[in-house]
Amino acid sequence: MPAHPTAGAPSPGIGLRPGHYDAVLAERPAVGFLEVHSENYFGAGGRPLAVLDAARRDYPVSLHGVGLSLGSADPLNREHLRRLKALADRVEPMLVSDHLAWSSIDGRYLNDLLPLPYTEEILAHVAERVRATQDFLGRRILIENPSTYLQFEFSPIPEWEFITEVARRSGCGILLDVNNVYVSAVNHGYSAGAYLEALPPELIGEMHLAGHSRRRIDGVDLLIDTHDRPVGDAVWRLYARAVERFPAAPTLIEWDTDLPELAVLVAEARVAACIGQEACHARAA
Repeated sequence: MPAHPTAGAPSPGIGLRPGHYDAVLAERPAVGFLEVHSENYFGAGGRPLAVLDAARRDYPVSLHGVGLSLGSADPLNREHLRRLKALADRVEPMLVSDHLAWSSIDGRYLNDLLPLPYTEEILAHVAERVRATQDFLGRRILIENPSTYLQFEFSPIPEWEFITEVARRSGCGILLDVNNVYVSAVNHGYSAGAYLEALPPELIGEMHLAGHSRRRIDGVDLLIDTHDRPVGDAVWRLYARAVERFPAAPTLIEWDTDLPELAVLVAEARVAACIGQEACHARAA
């Protein structure tokens, strides 16, 4: 039987991708929950929704979106919100989340999650859009910290302060992507540990873990959030600090490209569970 999350000691989950539909339904792996990309289930029927309905009978489900474009200057996409609300009402998810990013302008969508300048003006803009999104959905959402490869010349608010203040002003929570913290910290030269320490534990509603790659682009070495390999050792070490600080937040293993066998994701979830148990024992000692 799947191991469902429990209060204070949630079991790690895995992302449900089409390449694992048959294996998840047949094997019912012992993970705490499943997370899906919301937009892949906006259709009126078909196999994706049928699989999600079947999986939902055995697991809690989290909806993780990539299309709200919360940082855009465009008006909120009401049709997108309508479809997300319909899906959430159908699935009754444990969590709904999207990204601190933008991906559309003048109604045209880009296939990327683009960074924002962290200014007071943008802070007020994003907080208002998050409030409006939650009002439309009738539920609290989480916003995820991005992985970034460039920074704006004028961006005076540190990212950890910016996302914390968005959460406080809007009433949303934070989806802490530990891999993204590490990737951005290495790319921009700040402390990943200090980032974690600056976040209020009560705002962290979920954590993500994924693999990243190192690439040389225009003569510069960058870490890229590729989601195509196991979690790196440095990210596991950072996660050990994160789970000590945010013990109540459920953890999700993400893997989106070069998808391995289901057993590989389940094994990653077990590593996360072991780290969480070690942190729990350390707190109790």
